[in-house]
Amino acid sequence: MTFLFAPDHSSPPVSVLKVDVAIVGGGPAGLMAAEVLSQAGVSVHLFDAMPSVGRKFLLAGKGGLNLTHSEPSEPFRSRYGARQAEVAKWLDHMDAEAVRRWAQSLGVETFVGSSGRVFPLEMKAAPLLRAWLQRLRHPASGVPVQFHMRHRWQGWDGDTLAFEPTGTSGVTRVRARATLLALGGASWPRLGSDGAWVPLLADQGVEVAPLEPANCGFDVWGREGTGWTEHFRSRYAGSPLKSVVLRVEATSELGHALDVPPRFERQGEFVVTDTGVEGSLIYAASALLRDDLAQGAARLTLDLLPDKSLDLVRAEVRRPRGSRSLSSHLKSRLGLDGVKMGLIYELCTPECLAQPEALALSLKNLSMLLKSPRPVAEAISTAGGVSWLSMTPEGMLRRRPGVYCAGEMVDWEAPTGGYLLTACLASGWCAGQSILTNL
Repeated sequence: MTFLFAPDHSSPPVSVLKVDVAIVGGGPAGLMAAEVLSQAGVSVHLFDAMPSVGRKFLLAGKGGLNLTHSEPSEPFRSRYGARQAEVAKWLDHMDAEAVRRWAQSLGVETFVGSSGRVFPLEMKAAPLLRAWLQRLRHPASGVPVQFHMRHRWQGWDGDTLAFEPTGTSGVTRVRARATLLALGGASWPRLGSDGAWVPLLADQGVEVAPLEPANCGFDVWGREGTGWTEHFRSRYAGSPLKSVVLRVEATSELGHALDVPPRFERQGEFVVTDTGVEGSLIYAASALLRDDLAQGAARLTLDLLPDKSLDLVRAEVRRPRGSRSLSSHLKSRLGLDGVKMGLIYELCTPECLAQPEALALSLKNLSMLLKSPRPVAEAISTAGGVSWLSMTPEGMLRRRPGVYCAGEMVDWEAPTGGYLLTACLASGWCAGQSILTNL
């Protein structure tokens, strides 16, 4: 038995709720599976520890819900890195276009932004979630989904699912013909994804890759190995570095840069934090940087002046500056100021600043040594999770027949840009179909 609390054998027998399908977790994957099953006429009971479903989904839409991405299928699928072959099987059934059609079926029109990302016309997540829940509770055809909020899953008690209701009343034992676990990762635990399911599955012999931060920020070592100086932190924490190119160079086993194309190179922006860096450009490279740190060290390189060639930068830096300070000279000749200027002073040695050639190279190739990723609780999403080898091709746990897994709790990851949400929805659709087939 996997149970957090010792059973009280002196208590009267606990009544068991018998259901066709129990879904544990009310995020996008769980809700999509519930929709598939409900529309097929299957009775579904969905359990979630939070007072309402879709909380992380709503947070993701706070600044504009990025539903999916409009790029062609091949580059889209490549975004899933080492797990693209596995995730592609989900996307074969529900790809980006299918996600847009699904949103449209809920009365939510979408558009493609300038970056290729797809958003609802209203930008917000709440209208889509409201329409979705309305359809689940009151379907035009099929069986309404029954929701059980404030029910924290505690594992298994024999052949029944054990729950701890956190409200005034609720169900404590459920016997289901099939169960879908869609419990998310470990990012944003206050919204329900806290990774508490890991020991429950591990105790059943299910292999779970350690949950790690994905799409995360990083702490930095700084020039002296003590992080940002107080001067830099107090002046620039919270400041965005706009229009920079970030590179992650290819390195040898000894950590030396190789004369080959970088493993990652992209232009964008990110933000300086109290302890390091975060933001969209950092998130895009975060999987590489996190894995590099696991191997010993991680370094990123910045081109602070991507619209200017090295030859031009070199020529401007070498120009006589007379009585002007270096800062005034760089601002006048190259338009460098603010946090970019602060970063040069923060990371370059006095000797580098005094040598025009070294300074010009630093402006185009500023090296930043990273110390550690930020904690997984702060990350946008999670890497790691239930091993693919622990599941059948249909997503059923080999150690618990009749129990399926979907969404972010499975071992895959994706960058921001709509890729994570698309794959979560697709995994839920596939899980629902697999349950239908095997029920």
